[in-house]
This record gives sequence, structure tokens and C-alpha cells, in this order.
Amino acid sequence: MSDIVGTSPTPIGDALISSPAEGTGSAVGSLQSDGGILAGDAAVAAPYDPESGFHRAEFGTQALVGTVQYHERHVFLCYKNPQVWPSHLESSESDRLPRLLSAALKSRKGAMKKSTRLTICEGEDGTDASNGDVLIFPDMIRYRRLTHFDVETFVEEALVKDTEWLPGSPTSITDAYVFVCAHGSRDKRCGTCGPALIKKFKEEIGVRGLQDQITVSGCSHIGGHKYAGNVIIFSLVNGEVAGHWYGYVAPDDVAVLLDQHIGKGEVVDHLWRGQLGLSEEDQKNALELKRQLANLTEQNSSGCCQGSNGNVTCCQGSNGNATCCQNGPQKETNSDINRAITEDGKDKTTPDEKNSSSARRSRSRKVCHLPTWFETWEKEDTYAVLAVAAAGAAICVAYSMYKHHHSK
Repeated sequence: MSDIVGTSPTPIGDALISSPAEGTGSAVGSLQSDGGILAGDAAVAAPYDPESGFHRAEFGTQALVGTVQYHERHVFLCYKNPQVWPSHLESSESDRLPRLLSAALKSRKGAMKKSTRLTICEGEDGTDASNGDVLIFPDMIRYRRLTHFDVETFVEEALVKDTEWLPGSPTSITDAYVFVCAHGSRDKRCGTCGPALIKKFKEEIGVRGLQDQITVSGCSHIGGHKYAGNVIIFSLVNGEVAGHWYGYVAPDDVAVLLDQHIGKGEVVDHLWRGQLGLSEEDQKNALELKRQLANLTEQNSSGCCQGSNGNVTCCQGSNGNATCCQNGPQKETNSDINRAITEDGKDKTTPDEKNSSSARRSRSRKVCHLPTWFETWEKEDTYAVLAVAAAGAAICVAYSMYKHHHSK
């Protein structure tokens, strides 16, 4: 279950905030279901199913960017484990704490300054994510042992007023957090891919000795079952913490996400769905802008660029002062190049072929995209400029003759 307050992407039902009569019991009562199963109880994960896993026919077939609904704050409630979560935790009568927290968020959505998403993550007593703990991102704040008695006060203090809820002993989160959707009762694809990814993340983190710096947790439905494996990472990127969402993540991608995203603070573009704080359209625009800047950087580093129609080329002098324009390049195919190289790597090209190939390369080198203003230049504009230039020249000649006449 993952729910954005104000947009209601998942059903909530008619659950109400607990009444004083209902608010009797203990913290354990908040966490127990009718079956009394807590996170520490034995649970058997479903076997891996190839048809709903990483080799399913639909895997990697759809565009990812722009598939994250807008939200400014992400709240995670630590509660049991994926093996015992029902399909819709937020409306489950037997899971009182998530149901009441979701209902309280809904009832106070109009008073909140930030659009808030609620997701359930794994809880295990005696860890940094004990049952009832609440993690708030990007604030990087952890509250301890929320119970159904405290839900209304917690929401009012921490999420409506944006102040500290002191009974929860707030502490700062310093680790990078990786959440992997493993909500198998909601969708089989998440239930198949999620556990495999969690295992791989923990293995790779162990190999790198980063157990004290990165926390991995299974989480409930976050939207986009078809993009499973779904991963959210909270870590520093460009000096800021923002939840970055990834889709179609396979075990082979785990090392890249750890080394590039968490290690270097660089987004992995081809898996990126979007991020906290950006609308769907802004997510698309952000990735497109990034790609344009990357292309521009590559063009500048090579000193040339390709015209859109391939017919105009420009060459930039090494000192930046000389330019030349010529007809478009004659394409040199891979077969032209490869046929001159034998299997032992020696060049068997004849002198004439070398000269021909060199000439082709010199013509295809330094290909420039003409600026937009030049591409849209009309013939009438050219005539107008020439007319102005001619008029200016005539004035100069007349003024020169005038000065010459009066100097005598």
C-alpha cells in the first residue's frame, strides 16, 4: 500500500480514526493482526516465478520517466513483513495501525502544507526499523514506536504543524535508504522481483562493507506493478536528499545503483521513473534537459556537431578563431573500415585506399549543427540585410567625399 494524500490512488474504505473506546490495549495490540503474526514470526517466501519475474515478456518494454505521481513528502510506517501483508493494508480491519494512520492522513490532508505519500515498510523489533517506527523523507527523521493511541497527535504535530512529535523520540536518519516493492499479495510481479532484489542488494552491500551506511527494506505497493522490480532510493544527489524511483530493475542493475547513484550521487537514467518533488511532466523535462546538456557537452568536447539534415558541416579551429564550412560528409560504412583490417589486426589497406579513406574521414570530420537562427533565415531577410549594408556604404562614401571637398 502506498497512498498519496489528496490524490487517493488506492481505496481507503470507510475506516475512521479510533474512538476512545477503541483506544485500549498496548503497543503490541497496535501491531498484531487477528492471527497475531509479528515480523519475527516465521514466514515462507513464495518461490521465484519466471513468468512474473525479470524475464517476463513485458519487462523493459515501456517508457519509465514521468510515472511517479507528484508528492513532496514520503512517510514510511515500519510494520511486519511482506509475507503477511494483505493486499490493501490501509483498509484492513485486522491491521489497525496502518489503517488508522492512513485514515488520519486523509482527514487532515487539507491542513497539510506538503503533499504526503504513505507506504508500509518492513518492521523488525530490535532494529533501526522496529515495528511502529515512522521514517519521514526527505526530512530524514525517524520516530519510534507509534501506536494506534498516538496516530492523531502524531499526524497533527509532525505532519500538519511540521514540528517534532516529542513522544516519538525523533532522531536523524544518516543512512542511505533503499526500498524495494515486495508486496506479493498486491501483485505477483512485485512479489517475485522484490525478494530477489532485496537479497541481491544485501549481498552487494556486504561485499562493499557498507552495512552501516545503507539500509535495504521491502515495502508495500508504490504504484506501477508493471515496472517491477521497483526501487526507491533516498540518498544525497547533488547535495540534496530526494527519493529517486527506478523501474525494471534487475539483479544485474543493483551494483550500478549502489556505485553510481549512492556512491557517486548520479542518477541512472535508463532505469529512472522520476523523483519526489517533481510532477510527471517535470520529470520528463528534467531527463530531456539532462540528455540535451550531455549531448552539448559531448559536442563541445569534440569541437563539432552534426547538422540535422547532414548536408552542412562546420570545422572549428583549434584556437577557436578559424571556421570553415563545406558540403556534407560522405558516409564511411563499417564494411569500408573493417575490410582493411585482418584478423591479426594488421592494416592491409593499399596506399590508394588509405588516401581515399583519409579523404572521406576529413570530409566527415567536424560536422556542425547550424544554429536555429541560421536555419530559419529567409531569403527576404538576406536581401534586407544587403540593402541596409549598401545604404550604409553609400552614406560612408558620401561623407568621405564631403570631408574631402571641405578640406580643400
